[in-house]
Formats: sequence, structure tokens, C-alpha cells
Amino acid sequence: MKGDTNMEEKIVAVLNEMSEYLSIAQMKKLQEVIIKTFAENEVAKTDIPNEEFLKMFLAAKRIEGCSERTIEYYQATVTHLLSKIETNVRKVTTEEIREYLSEYQKWNNCSNVTVDNIRRNISSFFSWLEEEDYILKSPMRRIHKITVVKNVISDEDIEKLRDNCKEKRDLAIIDLLYSTGIRVGELVNLNIDDVDFEGRECVVYGKGDKERRVYFDAKAKIHLKEYIENRTDSNKALFVTLDAPYDRLKISGVEIRLRELGRKLNLTRIHPHKFRRSMATRAIDKGMPIEQVQKILGHSQIDTTMQYAMVNQSNVKTAHQRYMS
Repeated sequence: MKGDTNMEEKIVAVLNEMSEYLSIAQMKKLQEVIIKTFAENEVAKTDIPNEEFLKMFLAAKRIEGCSERTIEYYQATVTHLLSKIETNVRKVTTEEIREYLSEYQKWNNCSNVTVDNIRRNISSFFSWLEEEDYILKSPMRRIHKITVVKNVISDEDIEKLRDNCKEKRDLAIIDLLYSTGIRVGELVNLNIDDVDFEGRECVVYGKGDKERRVYFDAKAKIHLKEYIENRTDSNKALFVTLDAPYDRLKISGVEIRLRELGRKLNLTRIHPHKFRRSMATRAIDKGMPIEQVQKILGHSQIDTTMQYAMVNQSNVKTAHQRYMS
């Protein structure tokens, strides 16, 4: 213990001495090199097998409040990577991971969306290793987001969906999803008592049971009230099945219903998450600060919010003309 303290004091002394001569970036690099060279537990770290690093990473994610579904996804993704790369994770290179991602797409014949999800999970793992000082720098830093063109639902298509809803419930679901941007899991967990019609807001519980407040527009308020007033059951759930015994609606029920509505109107892939992405894109296009969109969507990282915000290039051009001309 005393040896560790003496080592820390020596490192601090060297850094203080050099601070007059080096830039902040150079100081940081010097600190990394010194710690890597002299840290007494460095040998112990190299002895940790890849599987143990994965266990520690998953444990950290559980503590952060990630759902079991997310934990399982992390586990499957990183386990597959480790089965293909024999190198200790502390020595994995950017080139090895690039090659793995390229081969993964060939093996599974999957889309850019899937590969980018894999990239994000692997990046989370190596970012954690970096934060915990098991590696100096994540090999994922130079592997950028894979460009994926994700469509949103146009205002015209939203009106088509609304006009062709035969059930008050379905109309209320569409309006609530489109105006709040909530996840489908959050939607089906809502109870009638969770909705404040006067304030046009409701409380939802997101990933990791994090509570947040979301807001809906006047149109959603009208259609929600009409749906509730026409119900004959006593279920406390906000959305229930159309037939007796009027059970709480499940995620699959919402997904199937929206898909059927979309197909009848020849609309491309209508699903709950598309409403969420559309809401985020629309909000940012209209000038809502990204930090506020992040709060509404319940994202812990702003990078996640940016993935939903497909800012139109024409809007960027218009904004440039408005502010810079």
C-alpha cells in the first residue's frame, strides 16, 4: 500500500515538473505512458482472460440499470467477437475489428443497420475497458458510425393513417406515438391514471425504470379522451384489446396493428419505432435544441439522440441562408 502511494507521488512530481514545457495533450500522453510503464498491477491485468473482462463489463451495465434484454444483446455480440478474435482484448487492434465487422456482414448477409448495431455494442465494451484503465485507447475510436438511411413517416402519410383508422383506439395510439416519441414498451405500460389531460402530459418509465415526463398535442388529447369515454371495460390500462376480456394491449399487438394499417395503404414499413424517429427528426428540424429532444426521448447519451435526428440537407441549406447570408 505504501509502495503504491510512493509511486503515485513520484508520478505527480514528474507531471508537475513537466507541465511548464508540455501542452495539455502532451501531458495526457506522458501520464498514460508513465502509468503504463510503472503501474505495479499491469502484469495482473494481462492475466485476466477475455471472458472475465466480459463478465465485469456486463456487471457494470447491470449496475447502470440496463435491462436484461440489453444485457443479453451485449453478451451475445461481444461473445461472438471474442470467438473470432483470439487476441487478448487489451491488445485488439482497430484493423482486427474492421476485418471482423466486414466478415460479419458477409457471414450473415445482413444490412448496414444490423452491422452498425453490432459496432455500437462492441464500442460500448471497449469504451468501458478504456474508462476502467484496462486499455489506454479504445480501438473503436477510428471506426465511425456506419451510414444508414432511415426513413421517417411524412406528414402526408400520418394523415393517411389517421384517415383510415376504423378504431378510436388505433387513432389514439398513432397520435400518442407521433406526438410524444415514446417507446412502444412505454406505451403499453401506461395506465389511464398516468395521463394528465389538463396538462397534456404523462409519466412513462423508460429503460432501467427511469421515470420521465412526456407531452402530447391537442389532437392526441381529443382522440385519447374519445377512446377512453367509449370504452365499456374497467381495466386500468390505457390501451386494451378490442375484444373481451379487454386485456392490456401487448407490444406485439401494437406492432401487428400498425403494420397492417401501413400495408393496406401501401406505406413502407410502418412500425412503432418509426414514429419515435419521426418525432425526433421533426423536433430538431423545427429548431428544438438537441438536449431537449434527448430529455423527451429519455436517452442517457446525446449520441443516441443524434442517431434519430436525420436533419434534412435541404433544411441545413435553408438554415445557412437564413443565418449566414
